Amino acid sequence: MSVSALAQTLKGSEIIKIGGEINELKKQGEKIANLTIGDFDPAIFPVPNGLKHAIIDAYHANHTNYPPADGVSSLREQVSVFLEERYHLNYTPKEILIAGGSRPLIYATYLALVDPGDKVVYPAPSWNNNHYCHLAGAEGIAVPTKPENLFMPTADELRPHLAGATMLALCSPLNPTGTMFGKQALAEICDLVLEENKKRKAGEKPLYLLYDQIYSMLTFNNTQHVDPVSLRPELKEYVVYIDGISKCFSATGVRVGWGFGPEAIIGKMKSILGHVGAWSPKAEQIATAQFLKDTVAVNTYLHAFKIQIQKSLDTLYQGIKQLKSEGFSVDAIEPMGAIYLTVQLEYAGKTTPDGTVLKTSADINFYLIKEAKIGLVPFSAFGNGTDVNWFRASVGACSLADIEEMLPRLKSALQKLR
Repeated sequence: MSVSALAQTLKGSEIIKIGGEINELKKQGEKIANLTIGDFDPAIFPVPNGLKHAIIDAYHANHTNYPPADGVSSLREQVSVFLEERYHLNYTPKEILIAGGSRPLIYATYLALVDPGDKVVYPAPSWNNNHYCHLAGAEGIAVPTKPENLFMPTADELRPHLAGATMLALCSPLNPTGTMFGKQALAEICDLVLEENKKRKAGEKPLYLLYDQIYSMLTFNNTQHVDPVSLRPELKEYVVYIDGISKCFSATGVRVGWGFGPEAIIGKMKSILGHVGAWSPKAEQIATAQFLKDTVAVNTYLHAFKIQIQKSLDTLYQGIKQLKSEGFSVDAIEPMGAIYLTVQLEYAGKTTPDGTVLKTSADINFYLIKEAKIGLVPFSAFGNGTDVNWFRASVGACSLADIEEMLPRLKSALQKLR
């Protein structure tokens, strides 16, 4: 069958492929610690009760018709208040767009700003920018980052690639690493964007900044989320933010996200998503607006939720560090935010008990799925090469007990490699 060039060359999700392997083993009765998916098991991490009941009430009130293309006014107004209270960011409802989660908003940002052939710069690892570049026909420039910088891009790493670029895509806390920008590091990158735009001629497309902060309220210990416009207000006309309830309220299936930025760009994104029909359901929007008004409920939920997430992350982190102290070729970066731990497993070139040589990070991963009943995601799924033996471990779909039980299995599987 003949299909479009886009469809013919589109790559499937590497994470879904790994998940398929895990699901097959589960069908065979295997119990696997699934640290692959950036989702939550609702039996472990339920949505806030206030949000859940507000959604039910909204359906009982028959809010089942089409929402406005840019989102119901009550939610856009409440998001405007929320941004001011939480981040001291001043955006009017006209500068806010509601959609069915953050994915349509990221895609709409690409389509609104990037023409086929335009250059988009993003760090590696990072989530899905390679696929969005392909969908938009953009030239994706993946800039490798370093573990000593917590896999966060630096101004020096980005500087050589920004001339002529249309967009710089950043995320903090970062998926897949759970690490974050510090104030100085992000300020230096912001200054690069400002400097680049000063060089552009009249009528030339500026360098825009896509800033994904969907995990911004999930930060731990003394880490503080920082954002571009707060650091450099003069960047406001160039920045589109991505945010929503999916991660901070364990509400991935509720599908309420918001983007905000310059009104002219948000308006174009609204038109794009209006044709696609990627709206957030009306009842969920009304319920989210109601829940966000209840500051006490929001803070109470976030406090307990963050403690639970951090305990899982810390347990996994300490377990990996213990293995390192015992001489295993592993390491981990202390979690700062989001639901992810960055894990290093330097076992390329090792041989399994059945004589198979582990050549790539994918080989290491599938060995651990079968031998240790542990599923991770190699950084090759996030723009790095298969020779980079770092992995994302997501704790949202595992209980603390699952994590505690999998660590001895990991040790046993690594001991069998020669």
